[in-house]
Amino acid sequence: MNIMNIFKYLLQITIISLLLVACNDDFFDKQPPGTASGNVMSTEKGVESILIGAYKSLYGGDIFGGSAFDWEMGDMYSDNAGFGAQNAYHAVENYEVLAENSYPRVLWSSAYSGVARANDVLNFLKLTKDIKSERAKQIEAEAKFIRAWQHFKLQRVFWQIPYIKTAEELGDVDPASVPNDHPVWDEIEADLQFCIDILPENHIKNEPGRPTKYSAMAVKARVHLFQNEYSDAKPLLDNIINSGKFKLVDNFYDNFRETTENNEESIFEIQCNVGDVFGSSNTLKLTFLMHQNGPAGKGWGAFQPTQNLFEAYQVDENGFPILDEDLRDDIETDMGKTSSQEFIPTDHPLDPRVDWTIARRGIPFLDWGVHAGASWIRSQFHGGPYMTVKYMHYMANNSTHGSGGGSSNDRNFRAYRYAFILLWRAEVAIEDGDLELARNLINQVRERAINEVVMGKCTTYIFDGRPVEVNYNLPAANYKVSPYPTGHEAFSSKENARKAVRHELRLETATEGHRFFDLRRWEIDDEVLNKYIEHDTKYRFIMKGYKYDPELNDYWPLPQDQLDIQPALKQDPSYE
Repeated sequence: MNIMNIFKYLLQITIISLLLVACNDDFFDKQPPGTASGNVMSTEKGVESILIGAYKSLYGGDIFGGSAFDWEMGDMYSDNAGFGAQNAYHAVENYEVLAENSYPRVLWSSAYSGVARANDVLNFLKLTKDIKSERAKQIEAEAKFIRAWQHFKLQRVFWQIPYIKTAEELGDVDPASVPNDHPVWDEIEADLQFCIDILPENHIKNEPGRPTKYSAMAVKARVHLFQNEYSDAKPLLDNIINSGKFKLVDNFYDNFRETTENNEESIFEIQCNVGDVFGSSNTLKLTFLMHQNGPAGKGWGAFQPTQNLFEAYQVDENGFPILDEDLRDDIETDMGKTSSQEFIPTDHPLDPRVDWTIARRGIPFLDWGVHAGASWIRSQFHGGPYMTVKYMHYMANNSTHGSGGGSSNDRNFRAYRYAFILLWRAEVAIEDGDLELARNLINQVRERAINEVVMGKCTTYIFDGRPVEVNYNLPAANYKVSPYPTGHEAFSSKENARKAVRHELRLETATEGHRFFDLRRWEIDDEVLNKYIEHDTKYRFIMKGYKYDPELNDYWPLPQDQLDIQPALKQDPSYE
């Protein structure tokens, strides 16, 4: 069975006739929509089909709060992105998320529905006698990977959550009575360790949507990093690196291109397709992330990189990052300028990853043409002059993306890739005092970036409908990036080296849903975010009055409707 064609497979085995009606608000002891029941599922084919349904939960349940990746808290809650034109997500970017906000509620319901699906697999597996023991163990590991994945999504957003297992595992405890009296890191680690022990090194059935031993190691290493347990993350990261199964692909953007999915850098990807008989199985709910206007205007244009992020890509004349934010230049933007007004893009030297991450005026936007600035942006006043690049498909592939004019696409979400492993291992090396190893690991990522130049020098600075002049034989901007040489000041101390690896993680993973969680685990969220607010308020006046409080805003409150129906749940004390 092919995970990339999940719904078609479900149709073929007629599981649709076995689906339950939608669940109510109690996501602990009620089955989610699309789960199956009855003895007919206690067969090998039945269990395999339920497992495929459990994988569907990785796509996420909704655009707002339940997406496959954490764009809301991971990026919009950080200094990487914002918007600010609708109440629910305006509250996210200005740190006013309350228990009644829809985002926590949707995330909670989406993730626990995925937990319920995984537990369904485990329950039916226990009743099934016709599955060979080796495959039965693999199915158990795949289900526990999904269960750990969903709890991890929740634990990094909420203060404390209940870990919901099968009735057999819980014993006399009713699922609705499981308390959230501690962070569930140990439970997540236990499920992931089972996966590491059982899953093979290669994809089961050669299907890349299924996790491997190394997928579980990557997630478990990330879990340890969230707890600043560097010594526990170290052997997991070393095992992945020393396996020889992964390497950086030659081009940074091949980690986001439709035609280069499941490549040698990929450790775990959430598979995606569109246009099947059940509708879109789109991983990211991309409508929210795409441009609203211009030729690439397929969506709502509501996830916009910040000026602070754009300026983080500036380098000095030698191609080295400017790690001290106070020493970076204020780079002129087209904020407040119409497309018919002249604006010349900066000639400041920049890391080339900038234009594979941020869509900006005067630079070719994939194959959609040169970005025209304001006429392509939904609202500069609310969100600023930029949009994202990583989630947009190429115009040449637009016809393959189903109905809706391409507002959804089939681009996989590369949740864990080898570049992450190298940079996380560099973090560990720094804490161990091995700054030379850290430099070498970071340089592997930086050296790859040298090749990633956007071509197409625009010599048209007014976009008023007349033909645009572009020389595609020249780089689109003044790109420069260099690896750190031996003896560079960035590796003269632990403190400096921490700045270097943290900055590299930002450049490499920006808009992929990681930034806020990194700031919080490094315990620099207060310093960085309030400085960002002060900086970007000069460009986006709507940010005036924003303030990040690390005592209140480091986690989201538990959803009020769940507190109302689950007496065992306790609210984060910061929100009481």
